[in-house]
Amino acid sequence: MSLRSDLGRVRGLGSAKDGTAHWWAQRVTAVALIPLSIWFIYSAVTLVGIDRAGFKEWLNAPGSILLMSLFVIALFHHMQLGLQVVVEDYVHTERNKIVLLVLNKLTAVFLAVSSIIALIKVAFGG
Repeated sequence: MSLRSDLGRVRGLGSAKDGTAHWWAQRVTAVALIPLSIWFIYSAVTLVGIDRAGFKEWLNAPGSILLMSLFVIALFHHMQLGLQVVVEDYVHTERNKIVLLVLNKLTAVFLAVSSIIALIKVAFGG
């Protein structure tokens, strides 16, 4: 006796075996974003009115560029995971779904990498 529906048996559809990993990744990034967001907001408030040289000095302080990079990575990964769920749940045309999932991933990677490059240029560049 099987608990699968007749349609499920005919199509051969079953568990994709990757939902748990996605769920955990989304929860881990959400938990990581809590202290990182608090740190980011505190830093942004304390940096109001500072010039570029002061920001560069702050960014070169121990831990600042590391925490900013971690914040950017966690932020864009969490964004990508959340939008992936929306696309998978609400886009029903397979072609459109694949295009949007690839665009989602590429956009998240592009934004994260370009943000980190900008941080490095400001911190160590001219």
